Amino acid sequence: MPLSRHRDNGKLINGRKRHAVVDTLGLLLAVQVTAADTGDRAAAQTLLARVVDAHHRLELVWADGGYTGSLIEYCLTALTLVIAVVKRSEMRGFVVLPKRWIVERFFAHLMRTRRLVRDFERRTSSAEAMIYWSMTLLMTRRLARPRPSRG
Repeated sequence: MPLSRHRDNGKLINGRKRHAVVDTLGLLLAVQVTAADTGDRAAAQTLLARVVDAHHRLELVWADGGYTGSLIEYCLTALTLVIAVVKRSEMRGFVVLPKRWIVERFFAHLMRTRRLVRDFERRTSSAEAMIYWSMTLLMTRRLARPRPSRG
């Protein structure tokens, strides 16, 4: 069994990385858990290929600065998918960046699930299953929430 935990010295992460694609409401479309030393662009190629196969109408993906370079050309030519990189602002301190807060809110929802706060899973497939399970809980909560009456 190959090791699924490594160290990424660039981001100072030890363990695993979670790569996620969410819609504009913050609901999960696909997730991929990789060892921390796997590059963001390499993981995004396989993840975006899976997303395009499942969601044919997808045309535009917003991403942060880690998903630049050859990934943009690959997605445009192979997947007919446009990647728009959301740049950091020039302001100092905490600044809410457009569209990136949706993904950050998604990861905050994951942290509300106790089992996902720490990396307990042995395999990346079971870690991905726990993320899908957590998002199923969130979606059923949203569906069961009473809506205010219009009137």
